[in-house]
Amino acid sequence: MVQGFCRWVLYRCMGFRFEETVERPDKYIIALAPHTSNWDFIIGVLFMNAEGFKCGFMMKEFWFFWPLGPIFRRMGGIPVRRQRNCSVTDQVAQQIRESNEFHLCITPEGTRRRQPEWRKGFYYIALKAEVPILLYGLDYQRKYIACKKMVVPTGDVENQMREIKEYFEPFVGKYPEKFTTGLEPVENS
Repeated sequence: MVQGFCRWVLYRCMGFRFEETVERPDKYIIALAPHTSNWDFIIGVLFMNAEGFKCGFMMKEFWFFWPLGPIFRRMGGIPVRRQRNCSVTDQVAQQIRESNEFHLCITPEGTRRRQPEWRKGFYYIALKAEVPILLYGLDYQRKYIACKKMVVPTGDVENQMREIKEYFEPFVGKYPEKFTTGLEPVENS
């Protein structure tokens, strides 16, 4: 019933469509971009329920106050405290290694503001846990959600981050002016 309702809202009422060419394994990290609005979270929850899968998400600890905290935790929320001496990547990677099934969605920009320097925590979690990263793009202009690429972390962070950013280049966020991959245009010789 919930799945049918979410499908109706997301695909019929809101007009989104979905394309997926990558198979979801038992364990993975989803990198979701662009992230320019709180609506991204709502679309994500609708999408997850419409497609019938569970996926955790990381969110600033600030949002886990009562009554939202218990609701976010029940939905799969993991509160993140950004401190210097706290390795969230190690903790999450260990949790993934110890689980039979684990799905976690992270927005690489780490904020809804324009951010050319993307956070690499999602990459390091996947690298340490030895799981792939599925790239999910959310395009408000075309009302389109797509997962057409999987990246298996090798440790070549700079080149693989460029590959990830290039995948997200064509996607348009709710507020396009707030999204950038930070990639410099390649000059043709």
